[in-house]
Amino acid sequence: MPKGFKIAINMGGGDAPGLNAVLEAVVRSAANRNWEVYGIKNSYEGLIDTNEIISLTPKKVWHISSIGGAFLGTTNKANPFSMPVANAAGEIEYRDVSDKVVENFKRLRLDCLIAVGGDGSLKIAYDLFKKGIPVIGVPKTIDNDLVSTNITFGFDTAVSIATEAIDRLHSTAKSHDRVMVVEVMGRNAGWIALNSGISGSADVIVIPEIPFDIDRICDHIMDRELHGQRYAIVVAAEGAAPIGGHTLNKGKGEAGRQDVILGGIAEYVAREIAIKTSKDSRFMVLGHLQRGGSPTTFDRLLALRFGAAALRLVKEKKFGTMVALESPNIKAIPLEEIIGKIKRVPLDGDTIRTAREIGICFGD
Repeated sequence: MPKGFKIAINMGGGDAPGLNAVLEAVVRSAANRNWEVYGIKNSYEGLIDTNEIISLTPKKVWHISSIGGAFLGTTNKANPFSMPVANAAGEIEYRDVSDKVVENFKRLRLDCLIAVGGDGSLKIAYDLFKKGIPVIGVPKTIDNDLVSTNITFGFDTAVSIATEAIDRLHSTAKSHDRVMVVEVMGRNAGWIALNSGISGSADVIVIPEIPFDIDRICDHIMDRELHGQRYAIVVAAEGAAPIGGHTLNKGKGEAGRQDVILGGIAEYVAREIAIKTSKDSRFMVLGHLQRGGSPTTFDRLLALRFGAAALRLVKEKKFGTMVALESPNIKAIPLEEIIGKIKRVPLDGDTIRTAREIGICFGD
């Protein structure tokens, strides 16, 4: 690639610990190649309103790898193929403004887009690739539900935060002989709930992959009480649902969002346990605590590796691909192979087997 090669980078979807580490690696690696890097603020909004594009240098991103949040900002509302726009009546309509994004990208003489995001953001990146924008994807989601990569950055931090919360709840639950139900993130996959639940010595874990029977959960809790354990810890992924039931939600998202905000499963499980067992049952929702704060060492290193690897793929002109961890190496995976797929917890995997063998109930 020639000197002055121009790379754009954006971040889409929810924030995740490690986003800034990716950015630092991209900018510093580019500088060593005499390439320019431009940050697109707030996902794809910066390619619609080009005042939201900033030049990045190593000095501007020095040592941000240890900081949580997203230096460039991120959003899950900036899909250029379905952008919310208010019409003359003040009603929200969804319009395809992707041609404008492509036009602005070319007008700015950008040579490549590094898109950091989860399944939704990478689907947008792939669609823009098909419209002529050279794209390299970087997988990001605390849910760890992207296929073709062993793990995504942000996941380890989220699990660590959830595990610490569960550890703290043991003491208060034990002091009051209570059942504590902890709700963690996990819309379609229960990786956070499973890993933090096992690590935090939970008694029950409910995940989207295993519909649960509340009566079996209650029987398990009461059986533990017969054996001298008068309190219990239940970990619930937000996307979990009872047998024959459906996921719970708190309604529609913000204006312009077409999805729903999941939530309520911990409250439901705690209420049902209280009714069926007469035990004092409480719930708490960790929510965005799982996304905040500094990334763990693992997430920081993985994000730095992903960022540096993305620049190598740019040099090799492997556009239309995503960097992925296939331990111990980073590899390029075609974006088309990951679009529309979800990596769910394998029910015959070693982690589920471990949980069952140490006596954890899944409600099935």
